[in-house]
Formats: sequence, structure tokens, C-alpha cells
Amino acid sequence: MSIVIPVLNEENQIADILDAARSLLERRGGDWEIILVDNASTDCTRQRAEPFLDTERIRYLRNDSNRGKGYSIRRGMLEASGELRLMCDADCPASLPSLPHLEEALADADIVVGSRLAQGARVSRQQPLRRRVVGLGFLTLTHLMLGRLTHDVYCGFKLWRADAAQAVFERVKVDGWVFDAEALAIAQRFGYRVREVGIDWTNRLSSRLSIPDVLLVAVRELAVARRTVRQTPSVRSVSEHSFAPSAEL
Repeated sequence: MSIVIPVLNEENQIADILDAARSLLERRGGDWEIILVDNASTDCTRQRAEPFLDTERIRYLRNDSNRGKGYSIRRGMLEASGELRLMCDADCPASLPSLPHLEEALADADIVVGSRLAQGARVSRQQPLRRRVVGLGFLTLTHLMLGRLTHDVYCGFKLWRADAAQAVFERVKVDGWVFDAEALAIAQRFGYRVREVGIDWTNRLSSRLSIPDVLLVAVRELAVARRTVRQTPSVRSVSEHSFAPSAEL
């Protein structure tokens, strides 16, 4: 199991993030690694992470400049060595207890998408109403431009089989946060089996994402993603693709 976590200026949270991820993997057993991808932090993130880096199981990669969340995830997923690869945001400690449910769903899937919308999801703190409304509109636009994906495209908690991760992330172009949609659309193009599973999740009060600031950029990224998906050859028959949400919404 590899866990890939992008971070940016997480000096106050990095110890909690690493402690939660490491504890979960130690309890799970087997071979594991954590890959932190630092998107050019300007605070003491690296120094606070240092006590955890005395083992080859926790790796720290640093981007030479702020390249975006999509770039960071892509770098980490392609650097990972695990047969299973979990990508999760820096707010992942609340969702890590749901990892066993995602692993169970891999019995008949190649990619399992953690969802705040599917049956079984437990959301202890919602995003502000304004952000949810804007997010719903953007999700609708995403489906119009890239086709039928999962219900909760942009939840940052997804488990991939290694072959699917390698094939898809080698082709992802978007460096910003629309990469989630691009990756799932490419996976669909390739015929990988995708399931959506409800997870534990809580809105992070310290989230720095500002929808108004990134909206125009995100719309442009959707156009790039659409072009990439259309230019991607179908590696596996579309008829083999199976999208199986865990439950109706």
C-alpha cells in the first residue's frame, strides 16, 4: 500500500497527518509507504516532518515551485511502488478509517472513489453553503464536458490499483484540482472498473481553497482535460467498463 499526500504549508498539521497515516498502515500490516509531495511550502513543513523521515517507508518529495495539486498527485502516484495506491488530501486523517471499506470494494473494481454523497458516507462538518452551491454547479459542468463520472468527482480520497494508476496518471495533463475529473474520465476511456463508496469526512476549517479565485482557471482546465480525453486511444473495449456506485443517491 502506498499513500500519496500532497502538502502545502502544513507546518501545524503535518505531524498529525503523518502520525495518523503511519498508525493506520502499521495496524493494517504488510508492506507500505507514505509519499509526501511538498508543493514548494514556504513554512516549516519540512522541519516538522523530519522526525518521521528516518525510515525508507516515508518519503518526502519537494516540487521546485508551486506546480499545483494535480501535478503533485501525479508525481506521487507515478513514484509510488505499492500494488494499491491511495491518494488523499492533507485533511485525510478524518477519512483514513474508511480505507478498509475502499479495499473491500476493490474486489470487483480497479479504482474506488471515496464519496461524501453515497450511502454510508458520514460527514461530520459540511462545507459552507455557498461553496456547496458553487461546487454543485461546477460538478454539473464537469459531467457535461467529460461525461458520466462518479457522483462525487472531487473528493480527495481515492484508491487505485497500480496498473490503473500508472496507465492513467502517465496521461493526465492538468496540474490544478480538475485533475480528479481528468483522471476518472481517462480511466473510463480505458475501461477500468470504478466504484464509489461512502466515507467518513469532515470539512477542514483551515482549507485555503477559494472557489472564486480558481473558478476561471478550473473551467480552462476542464477544456484541457476534455481535449486530452478525446485524444486518448481506447486501450480496452468500452463495453468492458463497469461503473457501479455503492448505492443510489
